Amino acid sequence: MGPIEQPRPMTPRPFRIETVKQETSNVFTWTLRAQKEGDTLAFQPGQFTMLYLFGVGEVPISISGDAEASGDLIHTIRAAGTVTQAMQQKQAGDLVGVRGPFGNAWPIEEAEGCDVVLAVGGLGLAPMRPTLYHILRHRERYKRVYLLYGARTPSDILYPEELRAWSDSGKIDVRITVDVGMDGWTGEVGLVTDLIRDIQLDPYHCVSMICGPEIMMHFTARALFHRRIAPQHIHVSMERSMRCATGWCGHCQLGPKFICKDGPVFDYPTIQAWLHKRER
Repeated sequence: MGPIEQPRPMTPRPFRIETVKQETSNVFTWTLRAQKEGDTLAFQPGQFTMLYLFGVGEVPISISGDAEASGDLIHTIRAAGTVTQAMQQKQAGDLVGVRGPFGNAWPIEEAEGCDVVLAVGGLGLAPMRPTLYHILRHRERYKRVYLLYGARTPSDILYPEELRAWSDSGKIDVRITVDVGMDGWTGEVGLVTDLIRDIQLDPYHCVSMICGPEIMMHFTARALFHRRIAPQHIHVSMERSMRCATGWCGHCQLGPKFICKDGPVFDYPTIQAWLHKRER
């Protein structure tokens, strides 16, 4: 038997939608399964794929499932543009194309033996979820672990059942805040940065990972600086304007870096100078 032919990076592989779960009014989760038996897609927490909707277009979406669980591929998607809005209309049984995985990973090995601060805003919880699965699976490798999560309203909170289970397990200190409290909300109202003031951590043995809107990541990093966490131990995930996922088109170039192939995860000093450069 000859060597197994590997798919080219620009060739989508067919995956079937097994389930569709509506998370919020405009956010849904797909569970995908490869059509070719044994054609599983191994990935690391923080990586993304290019999802191709035949006849419509292609978009980069972070993987939001468990990297150590074999089988299905999970993506949580916001219906925000032409392609993702068309994706929201798809049902179980439909086929989509998948390329990847692409990009680098969250520094889960670097964080071993340290306090870990995971700060996320809005849909940023989806790219962070594989890291949470990994930490829960290997909880003995880490010290204190905080998940600081900010959403616009209580109805925008992702994965509420999982958040409750993670908190109840006692393995992760889960703290949630919303911009606007409503619907009987009795929790925190404010910004993710407000949650950083009250956590206990060893700043000299702490790694932070941040995912969310760029302005949120900037101010969260500043709040962590005030807690004396070194900038090189703060990591952010960038998701600007990726198209080809291989660095050829140049559309996601940010200074000297290409987000799709040099990222999407960067340590803060590497990306700090470019974080506020406006897209053109």
